[in-house]
Amino acid sequence: MRIGLTGSHGLIGSALVAALGQQGHEVVSIPRGKSTAKGGSDLVGDRTSAPLFFDPDGGPSSLGALEGFDAVIHLAGEPIGDHRWDARVRSAIYSSRVYGTRSLITALAALKNPPATLLVASASGIYGDRGAEELTEESTKGSGFLAKVVADWEAESRIGEGFTSRLVLLRTGIVLDANGGLLGRLLPLFRLGLGGRLASGEQYMSWITLADEVRAIQYCLDNAAIRGPVNLVAPNPVTNREFTKDLAAAVSRPAVLAVPGAVLELVLGKEMARELALVSQHIAPNVLKSAGFSFETPTLDLALAQLLGRSNR
Repeated sequence: MRIGLTGSHGLIGSALVAALGQQGHEVVSIPRGKSTAKGGSDLVGDRTSAPLFFDPDGGPSSLGALEGFDAVIHLAGEPIGDHRWDARVRSAIYSSRVYGTRSLITALAALKNPPATLLVASASGIYGDRGAEELTEESTKGSGFLAKVVADWEAESRIGEGFTSRLVLLRTGIVLDANGGLLGRLLPLFRLGLGGRLASGEQYMSWITLADEVRAIQYCLDNAAIRGPVNLVAPNPVTNREFTKDLAAAVSRPAVLAVPGAVLELVLGKEMARELALVSQHIAPNVLKSAGFSFETPTLDLALAQLLGRSNR
């Protein structure tokens, strides 16, 4: 299969490139355009001569080199947790997802032979803060900044249904990997015995390991029956209190501290704290389960044992 991929140098994208290559697929990276990119190995230096790029800020993209490709997987987007959400960061988060997707979809639609399959990144943020309510692909969208971003993002993606045979929206939860993402940031603290729950710790965290995330994307790519929103989360979400306990046990350190919600709001800002650190989402991967997908690490203790290279006892 010939596959075009944006975000190929990110945590998920780089792992996906390797996995697809092992399956024998031809994967072509779709780099960012020059106008808004801030550097990196996927930066196009000269837009006028580059045969292939997409503009993450919504300008014209050049995708003619993808003529006749079997699939495109669109993963690119500004990180949501690297910086405090000031006006500039909020704008970048929204623009890179909504306008960037619009640019990509518009360019793909102009191809004479567009890809038959289109997989577009989405996020569990669409559900907002929902407490212990079980959330499925059929659940309504929530409220808040991230819910709006994801809803608008998916709306732009759905325009692709006009020219592609199958559109899949990858609603990813918290991706766990020892070398990056949330877990990569927490491990040094927990190994020093400085880990602790956030506020009450009763908020639900819907997680998935990087390995299962990549396997799930491959499964969506290969399974023609899967289309529309797909929750990419493990089948056993945990509370932040449970996550803290399991991670502390995995590194054999105590975790008796707690960070009050007011402190999180002071450090991160009220909106960012409530939508990232204190948000509660109890999400079920119903589409994947119905399609027969099998998780290698369905429980957090097993996932942490595998990620940290230790046997589960």
